[in-house]
Amino acid sequence: MTIRLYDTSARQIRDFIPLKPGCVSIYLCGATVQAAPHIGHIRSGLNFDIMRRWFTYRGYEVTFVRNVTDIDDKIIAKAREQGRPWWSIGYENERAFDEGYTALGCLPPTYEPRATGHITEMVEMMQRLIDRGHAYAADGNVYFDVRSFPQYLELSRQELDNLLQPSGEGETGKRDARDFAMWKAAKPGEPTWPTPWGEGRPGWHLECSAMAHKYLGTAFDIHGGGLDLIFPHHENEIAQARAYGDDFAQYWVHNAWVTMAGDKMSKSLGNSVLVSEMVRQWRPVVLRYYLGTPHYRSMIEYSEESLREAESAFARIEGFVQRVTELAGKSVEPAAEVPPAFAEAMDDDLGVPQALAVVHTTVRQGNSALAADDKDAAVARLAEVRAMLGVLGLDPLDERWAGESDRGEDLHGVVDSLVRLVLDQRESARARKDWATADAIRDQLNQSGLVIEDSPQGPRWTLGSR
Repeated sequence: MTIRLYDTSARQIRDFIPLKPGCVSIYLCGATVQAAPHIGHIRSGLNFDIMRRWFTYRGYEVTFVRNVTDIDDKIIAKAREQGRPWWSIGYENERAFDEGYTALGCLPPTYEPRATGHITEMVEMMQRLIDRGHAYAADGNVYFDVRSFPQYLELSRQELDNLLQPSGEGETGKRDARDFAMWKAAKPGEPTWPTPWGEGRPGWHLECSAMAHKYLGTAFDIHGGGLDLIFPHHENEIAQARAYGDDFAQYWVHNAWVTMAGDKMSKSLGNSVLVSEMVRQWRPVVLRYYLGTPHYRSMIEYSEESLREAESAFARIEGFVQRVTELAGKSVEPAAEVPPAFAEAMDDDLGVPQALAVVHTTVRQGNSALAADDKDAAVARLAEVRAMLGVLGLDPLDERWAGESDRGEDLHGVVDSLVRLVLDQRESARARKDWATADAIRDQLNQSGLVIEDSPQGPRWTLGSR
């Protein structure tokens, strides 16, 4: 079956037809590194990580570019507030983003260019746009003339006459208030680079157009990012790139937000949940499950209750994997192919919720096989589960997650020793057929958040819902 994706520019789901057979090129707008990432930032990286994994599973060679915006108004403002060099702010937070992506199991991009490393390409792009009559210099700034590009606003489907273009401080000399800055004239205390039009620094939109051209050429398959980037960022990228002469992106794919109380999670609203703090409270694989398993075009309303539900759901999968692995006495390799229903869901606009339902159904079938002492069927179901979870980046036996503890490595051994003492008391009660005491001990452990299972190897405990 052909992979199908919702294309924002077409407002419909389209069959994916790559520019080059067997290859997929993806450009994702990455981090603007003025501050450490919250889980809303990382959601975008997770969604496109799953997309990339699915294309790879389907046999495509994937080139995945995720940029770093390491110079912009917000970074300069932060540097001024903190009395630090702008590059220090950027580098510190770039590392925080890398740590967040890695903690949640995102594969590293093929290329991860920084904006400040591509000033030459930006100057060349502006010069050609000026030569073609699509841009002009004024007061040391360089602006894109939106009226020179008739297709402007086709992505966001706005009317030019009603447009309010965001403008920054010092953007003087515009011929039309709706024109946007590609280059900003030097200001005292700000970083600058030389150009034919004077010292200054790049505008946000120009950075991505230049880097996409550098790494993916005149045309590429998929451009991704959050819904909030459709305008002005992506609209302005299109104008620059196509006026320059590139065909640019063939598909536009946008992920929805993580919200709190209905508002988009953002630092400016003071409602962000930093990844660095979240991974101390929750296992990273649970965060990946929570952020990565809703459909990428669906909003996620943040709550601890929904995180606990994700924790419990993943624990059920994990418990099945552990039981069958113990029964088999060895590692069960993933199946060569995922079940057809899983593949059908993923092919249909990355339908992860429907695909995950297949995972849970297969787990239930595997548990039924375990209850019936059907080892071969249980092992076969585990192989299918591992294949599906591998595509989602959630395989508990993957080396990325295999060393994780439920609440922290340091405490696990201590808790295990204490629980074992209580379980020994329960086993003694069972041995003397004191079922009331044995059941009471089990109930007390369950109330403490521990799930007790009796296996052929003896009782085993796991953490249940909080």
